[in-house]
Amino acid sequence: MGGLGKRRVKQVLLDTHAWAWSLTGDARLSAAALAAVTQAETVFVSAISLFEIGQKVRLGRWPQMQPLLPELLDLLAEQGGRLLPLSPKAGLLAATLEWEHRDPFDRLIGATAIAQGVPLICADSVFDALADTPRWPGRIW
Repeated sequence: MGGLGKRRVKQVLLDTHAWAWSLTGDARLSAAALAAVTQAETVFVSAISLFEIGQKVRLGRWPQMQPLLPELLDLLAEQGGRLLPLSPKAGLLAATLEWEHRDPFDRLIGATAIAQGVPLICADSVFDALADTPRWPGRIW
């Protein structure tokens, strides 16, 4: 868990892998992540996650997501999730964020969490390096 403890949150943002794992019933989705999603009033998925999944499928790096591609938006709606567009504020923040991590998907999703003030549900501890970033809402895992 990335610093939020057991505090209940009203809104959460799923990182791409967390959303994919929720779609496939993957056991790697942690109990804390599942609890946060279940208790949240609003569960967001970034539009960047659609691009990330599509890119990785196209490049052969995530073949198990191939069959889900045509249904991703419908599946999100069925889950009760909301798509969060990339805002100009998050785009600029991702480009200028003082963070050594270079993965563009992670930078955009981390910046979206900051811009929206929404905790990120993510297994990747690389986001913990943002703990000292102003307005970082934290990581749940």
